[in-house]
Amino acid sequence: MSEPIMKTVTVSGKGQISIPQEIRKQLAVEKGSKLVIVLKDKKLLIRKASDISQSIEDGFEDVVLHSERSLNRIWDNEEDEIWNRYLKT
Repeated sequence: MSEPIMKTVTVSGKGQISIPQEIRKQLAVEKGSKLVIVLKDKKLLIRKASDISQSIEDGFEDVVLHSERSLNRIWDNEEDEIWNRYLKT
């Protein structure tokens, strides 16, 4: 785990801040990068939009895997096979 970086920034009259160069480099934030700002418990959280998208996709892989397994257990059982005989007629 890397050491935390703490910098002081100044808010402009338009409410803008500059992200210090050292932090931009570590996060690969460049001109045109999309950032997401979240206010939670009086704290500002700033994340790259691409990181959030990837973490959402990664989070759904487990959901899909478990959903498929659960549905297979429900659908692939002999008790339900009786319905196939009735549905085919």
